[in-house]
Amino acid sequence: MRKYGRAISLGLAAMVLAASMAGCGVVSSGDNEKKESAGAAKDGDKIVIGMSMDTLKEERWQKDRDIFTAKVQELGGEVKVLAANGDDATQLSQAEQLISQGVDVLVVIAHNAEATAPIVDKAHKEGIKVIAYDRLINNSEVDYYISFDNVRVGEFQAQAVIDKAPKGNIVYIGGADTDNNAHMFKEGAMNILKPLEEKGDIKIVYDQFSKDWKPEEALKNMENALTANNNDVQGVVAANDGTAGGSIQALTAQGMAGKIPVSGQDADLAAVQRIAEGTQLMTVYKPINAIATKAAEMAVAAAKGEAISTDKTVNNGKIDVPSVLLDPLAVNKDNLDVLIKDGFHKLEDVYKNVPKDQWPKQ
Repeated sequence: MRKYGRAISLGLAAMVLAASMAGCGVVSSGDNEKKESAGAAKDGDKIVIGMSMDTLKEERWQKDRDIFTAKVQELGGEVKVLAANGDDATQLSQAEQLISQGVDVLVVIAHNAEATAPIVDKAHKEGIKVIAYDRLINNSEVDYYISFDNVRVGEFQAQAVIDKAPKGNIVYIGGADTDNNAHMFKEGAMNILKPLEEKGDIKIVYDQFSKDWKPEEALKNMENALTANNNDVQGVVAANDGTAGGSIQALTAQGMAGKIPVSGQDADLAAVQRIAEGTQLMTVYKPINAIATKAAEMAVAAAKGEAISTDKTVNNGKIDVPSVLLDPLAVNKDNLDVLIKDGFHKLEDVYKNVPKDQWPKQ
């Protein structure tokens, strides 16, 4: 096993950002099993997993970190976590730091699907396997990818909005253009929206990504969409709960909140509160316990040199990455109890802004 304190000469200057996104997001079925070898932990050694995170500013990612860390500890290892807060250069530098500390496996939640590719090369040079967590790392030879069926997420979002607004003008408020997931969500949404537009049932009157998934960017986008269309908008497909929140803020300013269906994703507390109140139509719940637990098991197995079975591959522009894709769940006002039963949110928190006589019976 590598010594944790060993020195590695690594430099940001040598890192070259990968360019092409061709072929991203193509999923194929398969039965894959890879055997770990280089850098695997020896029996009796303490397993150390490095976790390079895009950000911890959002509630969702704090939950991922906590569940992942707890599971790795349960399996006898430890986790070193560094978060870049949305900065590419910082994430590259932090990943180098984790590599230099001698982690056995590196788990990466990428801020930029392209810019993180050099992390994989650097890790591989030191015999360290890399798992892309929730967000694919493009144009790299990343060892594994674990996420949800992100195209399906986008389909859920669009279908929910269309069910409420089958005719008229539809706005698409996307996530970060640098995030491969944002493109997959949009792909799924357009699978639903484009055929309806071709039929003449709807018109996609606005379609923009929101830089770094920031709600304030989504707010600007939604304001622009409303201005450009004189508020003649019947539905909003927002890629996550943050962009939904920004969109709803713009709708609120025009007295339209609650009248226009808005989708979301991640089941953030603020979002499910909006669903309970009636200003947000739905969110997509991606059970974090499932992905974080499975990723921890994969990471520890890779560190031990054990076989990891996957049932799909996802093309990242360079290779077909062995992948585990979990099932998401559409959540609206009718099934908010799923989040409560899972322990994801508490009843009193979800319905905080709703009169108590309207709370569901438990």
